[in-house]
Amino acid sequence: MSEVVLSTGGTGGHIYPAVATARELLKLGHRVTLLGQLGGMEERIAAEQQLPFFGVQAGKLARSGQGRADPRELLRAGRGLIEARRFLGRLRPAVVVGFGGFASLPGVLSAQSLNIPTVLHEQNARLGLTQRLAARRAKAVGTAYPTIAGLPAGKGVLVGMPVREERLERAEALARLGLDPQRLTLLIMGGSQGSLALNNVLPEVLRAALPNGESPHGPVQVLHACGQRWLSNVAPRVADLPWYTAEGYVDAVAAWSAADLAITRAGTGALAEAAFHGVPTLMVPLPESAENHQLFNARAVEASGAGQVIEQQHVSAQMGAAVLECVAPQRRRTMHSAALARTPAGATRRLTELVLAHARQEAP
Repeated sequence: MSEVVLSTGGTGGHIYPAVATARELLKLGHRVTLLGQLGGMEERIAAEQQLPFFGVQAGKLARSGQGRADPRELLRAGRGLIEARRFLGRLRPAVVVGFGGFASLPGVLSAQSLNIPTVLHEQNARLGLTQRLAARRAKAVGTAYPTIAGLPAGKGVLVGMPVREERLERAEALARLGLDPQRLTLLIMGGSQGSLALNNVLPEVLRAALPNGESPHGPVQVLHACGQRWLSNVAPRVADLPWYTAEGYVDAVAAWSAADLAITRAGTGALAEAAFHGVPTLMVPLPESAENHQLFNARAVEASGAGQVIEQQHVSAQMGAAVLECVAPQRRRTMHSAALARTPAGATRRLTELVLAHARQEAP
C-alpha cells in the first residue's frame, strides 16, 4: 500500500479536511503522515486523532507595513523547506497532498523539488496564494467550488469539501448539549478558535432581538461557541439569559445536528458543515481573510439560497432582523433545502480517489 503525506496546518479549515482524508486512506490500508508547523494547531490535533505527525518551521507569507516580506518569516520558511525536504527524501512517499495555508507550503514545494507527485485541495472559491505557488506543478487540484478563480486550465477536479460525515438525531444532539427540545436552536460558530468581533457584538444584538428568548415564530435558544480564550468575556454577559449558552468549545457533530439556524464566518469548513447538516447560515465573512476569499465563499452560498451575507460592519444594524426573518418556518425550510443541495457528502472519498489516482504505484 502507498505512503501518503498530508501537508496542512494553520487553521481548522485546513486541518480537519486533512484528518478526514487521513481516516479514509487508513481505512483503505494506506500509511499516512501529517506534515505541518512545529508547535502549531495541527500538531495538537494530530496527537488527539492519533495520527503520525512531522513538524517543520513555517513562515507566514505576510507583508510588513512597508509592503515587503518580513525577513524573519522568510528565514523560517526557508528552514521549513529544508526540514521538509530532508524528511520527504527519507520517506519517499507515493504522493503529497497540500491543503493550503502557509503551513502546507514546505511539504508541497519540497515534494515538487524531489519530483514526488503532488495533489492540492483548494477549499475556497478563489485560489489562495500558497496554492498558486504550487498549482502549476501539481498533478491535480481538488476543488470545493465548481468555479475557482486563478486555477490553471485543466487542473481542477470538483470533489467538494471533506467533512466529518456523522449526524445525530436532533433529540439526541440537544440532550448531549443540555438544550431545550422545545426551542429553535441558533448556533454561533466563529471558527476553530472563536471570533472576537462576533463575540463582542452578538450577545447584545440577540438580547435585543429575542427578548426573553422569544421570536414572532416561537421560542429560540442560542448556543454560542465563542472560543476558549474568550469564554471569560462572553459568559458573564449572558449569565442572566437562561436561553443563551456560551461555551468555549462544543462538539461540532452535536452542535450542527441540533442547529436550526447558524451564524458563522465564511470559511469553507464551516459552510461545508452547514451544508452537510442542512443548516441555513447567516454568514459574516472575515474582512481580513486572505484576498477576501471568505466574501467570495459567502456570495457563492448566498447565490444558492442556502444563506445570507451580512458584512461585519453591518452586524449590529442588520443581524437581529436577519435572525427573525430566517427563523420564520417557510424561509427556514427553503434555506434548509438549498443547504442540503450543497452537501459535501462523499467529498472525502472523491478527494482520496483523486489522490490515489496520481500516486506513484511504487515508491522508489
